[in-house]
Amino acid sequence: MELFQQMQEEGMSPNRFTFVPVLKACTSLRALEKGRRAHEQIIQLGCASDVFVGSSLVDMYAKCGSIEDARRVFDSMPSHDLVSWNAIISNVFVGSSLVDMYVKCGRMDDAWRVFNRTPTSDAISWNVMILGYVKCGQGDKALELFQQMQWEGMPLRNVVSWNVMISGLVKCGQGHKALELFQQMQQEGVEPSSVTFVGVLNACASVVALEEGRLVHQQIVKSGCESNIFVGSSLVDMYAKCGSMEEACKVFNKMPLRNVVSWNAILGGFAMHGHGKEALEHFKQMRSEGVRPDNTTFVCLLSACSHAGLVDEGLRCFESMSTDCMISARLEHYTCMVDLLGHAGRLHEAEAIIKTMPYKPDAAVWKALLNACRVHGNMEMGERIAKQVLKVDPGNAASYVLLSNIYAAVGKWNLSAILQQQRLERGVKKQPGCSWIEVNNKVHMFILNDQDHPNMIDVHAELKRLSQQMHEAGYVPDTSFGLHDMEEEEKASHLCHHSEKLAIAFGLISTPPGAPLRILKNLHICGDCHTSTKFIAKMLSRTIIVRDAKRFHHFKDGVCSCMDYW
Repeated sequence: MELFQQMQEEGMSPNRFTFVPVLKACTSLRALEKGRRAHEQIIQLGCASDVFVGSSLVDMYAKCGSIEDARRVFDSMPSHDLVSWNAIISNVFVGSSLVDMYVKCGRMDDAWRVFNRTPTSDAISWNVMILGYVKCGQGDKALELFQQMQWEGMPLRNVVSWNVMISGLVKCGQGHKALELFQQMQQEGVEPSSVTFVGVLNACASVVALEEGRLVHQQIVKSGCESNIFVGSSLVDMYAKCGSMEEACKVFNKMPLRNVVSWNAILGGFAMHGHGKEALEHFKQMRSEGVRPDNTTFVCLLSACSHAGLVDEGLRCFESMSTDCMISARLEHYTCMVDLLGHAGRLHEAEAIIKTMPYKPDAAVWKALLNACRVHGNMEMGERIAKQVLKVDPGNAASYVLLSNIYAAVGKWNLSAILQQQRLERGVKKQPGCSWIEVNNKVHMFILNDQDHPNMIDVHAELKRLSQQMHEAGYVPDTSFGLHDMEEEEKASHLCHHSEKLAIAFGLISTPPGAPLRILKNLHICGDCHTSTKFIAKMLSRTIIVRDAKRFHHFKDGVCSCMDYW
């Protein structure tokens, strides 16, 4: 380009052979305006009808992102050669379609290669790539690509880009990052849409960020999106999953229109909180309003019956699903039935359902029965069922843990130790226990034996104080939930540092006396933590709400809402 300028300054007139490399230079530099000026000279010098120059112009405009100009030049050409056809076919839109095709086929490496070769990627290409990484569970790559957008073909990111990223991070289990991104989005002056609010509410629900969710609710009201049926349903879901069924019901009752998604949100909330009778009453109301239930509706209903111990009602719901609603039972419905009967102690009936169902049993349905064996201390059946789980899913650490707990509960420490050794030899890793708590609109995460949190010294001091106070009140640690190769005193100390206990202790020292605490746990709460939380709630007159991997536990006055049935 510098030589081309020098050439003209020295009075030499360019010809068609000059313009082809000049246009290629503009293409490589993405210098659209310089390319336009070269185009003007081409017209002035009468070179526009040349097929080689025309092809180079089409290629330059397409690769610099001006598809309209590329098409205009192509249509004005008196004749076309293979180069000009190739130039117009390979514009940004075809590149986006190729990226989309590879992403949908799960070929992210190929998608990335095409994306990198597309000269000027548009918003569609960026969003497709980001969403592709999200679907493949590569949230970090999605976030990295999103941040790269501000340096490439997209200096300004539109609301669609933000929505894709926020929803993607939630799907990848990174709700706290999604909330940080939402704040950044607002700082950059991008106005959130109804889709944004749905994604952010899902993020709040995923990390039990109730206060953050309430702030988002205020924004929704100001924006006028509250009447949107999907936003309203997401609000119901958020409040339910953050432990506030009162607010979930309030939003649900105010909704001007409710579809099956809205009803499933409120029924799912009742199920998680163990409110079986309320779920059944709302289901009747749903039918009376003419809303047709779907598969998810019955998963919610059966779960609600299971968590509330309503066996007969659950059996009737399961039967009415096919007879009244013409919905064929799926594997997840059978899993709910196994869980329902298993928790009621009807283990042989639960096993019979697995043997007679028209589906091949997966790990989930066998695990439901295995957990029931643990609850009811049936070691013989537990051993047999655990083998089935490991046969279907040999890398399932939960099966080892559940069977190990069964052995430990009946004092079979040697068998528990052998099982743990087998797990280690087979390279099966346990998922680490994590707990989250929201304090002052900020979500704090704790892991087992956490030492990294800045307030950990105070947390340990609070745990020590609580431990002494609980012992005085009659608490005895249940060391069957500790590690098998520890002495009793060491097991008790280990139990004291479970992630939910760390989160509770942090909440106690960080909130005013009497304020409720809301904890999220990624795994099932263990029996010792369940017992100790009842003691803490009674001693300190606190309501402590814990959402574990399966349901909610509301601890108050020394009693849990699950009635020790989980």
